[in-house]
Amino acid sequence: MLLSLLLQAITNSAGLAVFGAAIGAGLVALGAGLGIGRIGGQAMEAIGRQPEASGKIQTAMLIVAALIEGLALFAVVVCLLISFNL
Repeated sequence: MLLSLLLQAITNSAGLAVFGAAIGAGLVALGAGLGIGRIGGQAMEAIGRQPEASGKIQTAMLIVAALIEGLALFAVVVCLLISFNL
């Protein structure tokens, strides 16, 4: 019963738009998490190799992380606009 109602909701065009927007928002969150994790890991490795350059590395890491977060927020807003603009 519940599965048939879910499939019926997904098959109409509004359901597909919401479903696509939800998948897009999930992929954005996954990509942003992976990107920031990689930046943090690589920055820690670089600081371990050159501790005297930790200030410059940390500054660059924070700037790039902020850019990734901004892009992720923009993408999630686009997904929300798609889902609400039925």
